[in-house]
Amino acid sequence: MNEARVADTKPVILELEPGDYWWCTCGNSANQPFCDGAHQDTGFKPLKFSLADKQQVALCQCKATQNPPRCDGSHNNL
Repeated sequence: MNEARVADTKPVILELEPGDYWWCTCGNSANQPFCDGAHQDTGFKPLKFSLADKQQVALCQCKATQNPPRCDGSHNNL
């Protein structure tokens, strides 16, 4: 698998608590935007990100962002 699967063409907006999270990079997770292990044998690995404070985030689901895991509007060019 060379390219990530587009899970959605818009970001998901979530209010997340402080802690560690694993963002799906392959697009195959059934638990978008988070990894559920579906990347096995794809060559993709999840991206760990951490939040120090509770905050609202816009997480990319098209997998084309240049600022992972946050949406940068790349879905507008798909």
